[in-house]
Amino acid sequence: MRKMLPIFLGVLGCAVCATSGAPGQSASGTLEFAARITPTAARPEPVRQFTFYVLTKSYSEIVKEVEAQNTVDSRDKFIEGLKLSAELKEWLKAHDVFDLTTPDLDRLVTPDDILHVPEFLLAYQRSNSGGVTTGIPKPKYVDADKTANPERYNKQLQEYYVALKKFIQSNPSTVSGIELELTGVNPEQKWSKIQSEHRRRVLRMAPEYAQTKYLAGKADTDLDGRGSLTGLAPGEYWVSTLNLDANAGDTRLGWDVPVTIRAGQTARVELTNLNAVDTHATAP
Repeated sequence: MRKMLPIFLGVLGCAVCATSGAPGQSASGTLEFAARITPTAARPEPVRQFTFYVLTKSYSEIVKEVEAQNTVDSRDKFIEGLKLSAELKEWLKAHDVFDLTTPDLDRLVTPDDILHVPEFLLAYQRSNSGGVTTGIPKPKYVDADKTANPERYNKQLQEYYVALKKFIQSNPSTVSGIELELTGVNPEQKWSKIQSEHRRRVLRMAPEYAQTKYLAGKADTDLDGRGSLTGLAPGEYWVSTLNLDANAGDTRLGWDVPVTIRAGQTARVELTNLNAVDTHATAP
């Protein structure tokens, strides 16, 4: 009996080890997916030999993270750097508009704005010059009096402002067309260029950032548009095409689809037109 005891303990130890090792073998899960695109008025086509990435974070959120790390100047700081009058800078900060050439500008600019913002006053004077507007007040002050006779200059300037304000209030249609004279001071194009360059920079950096920090694995689809990935730890993942689009006929699609991986189980995802996303619209 004593001789049998060591053998019994050895067998028992092996059984315990085998039992304790069993959960480790099924601690991971498997992902299987199939990708198909349905072109307009056509049958679904498999996305063949295309690389899909399995991420631990939504690609759209990754793009936002990259954007937050690569900021541009705020709107107010951009305005401060413009070569405009202080009055126009303050007007831009107070209004949610950057395009001074928009046809609706006459609805935003008040008579007081025209009088107090030098660029608006000059644009108004130009758009109503040459006899196109009858009855418009003409300034009597001259620049020479600004230093030679400042009292007279200021008096005539204020009289002109009072008369011009009354005229604008009585003839609001004369403000129409002011935007045509503001092309030279319009900040919209410069602002749009900065935003566009920032967007391209973010979209260029995001794929590499996603693969460096959040990549759990990747798999290529076969000729049937199917792919699989094993050995994934339980948790939440996203099946993504990053910034790339798959195409079939006239249709181009990308995906950023969530999936839950459970230990010892196989998760299956169908990637179609219905759960596709516009991957190029993920950055503001």
